[in-house]
Amino acid sequence: MTSVLVVDDDPTLLRLIETVLHSAGLEVASRDTGEAALRAAHAHLPDCAVLGTSLDRTAGEMSAGRLCRAIRADRCTADIPILLLTEQGRGLDAAAAFDAGADDCLARPFTAQDLLARIETLTLP
Repeated sequence: MTSVLVVDDDPTLLRLIETVLHSAGLEVASRDTGEAALRAAHAHLPDCAVLGTSLDRTAGEMSAGRLCRAIRADRCTADIPILLLTEQGRGLDAAAAFDAGADDCLARPFTAQDLLARIETLTLP
């Protein structure tokens, strides 16, 4: 079963993504901070990580860009495919997402089908 780590500080969006992924038969671990997500990535080595750039608006928290770089910097987690959920005009844009080490990005708002298709592409063997 494909495992996905999802991190976002918006509890509504986090629950929505969890529901979509569970409904598709994926194993989901969700976290609401960058630090908690980094610990989970090390502990469980998910098949894919979905990072919300809304983390960039939370003062004192690890930003999505910093989290992405931290995942890439550690040889244990460096190969985890990363999908960044970007927001038009806020946080990381697509170019900055790729500079931070993301494999793909998906702009909000997005459909469940788009999210699942991106995750499927990133986790193909």
